Amino acid sequence: MIPVRCFTCGSVIGDKYEKFMEMVESGIDPKDALDKLGLKRYCCRRMILSHIDIINDFLVYKRMNVGRGQP
Repeated sequence: MIPVRCFTCGSVIGDKYEKFMEMVESGIDPKDALDKLGLKRYCCRRMILSHIDIINDFLVYKRMNVGRGQP
């Protein structure tokens, strides 16, 4: 789950991650993909480039109801 906004400048970046991944998987250079998406600030570029999508790894675990009065 990519953050909705850049941690540093607050610019909206959450809607650009899937498009970025599609571009990179189709063979476009990551630098060019970020330029085409309009990400000019290095803080926003860092957010996209350094993101590791781990939500699918967490979904395999069962949710525990600890502390809610249920066994």
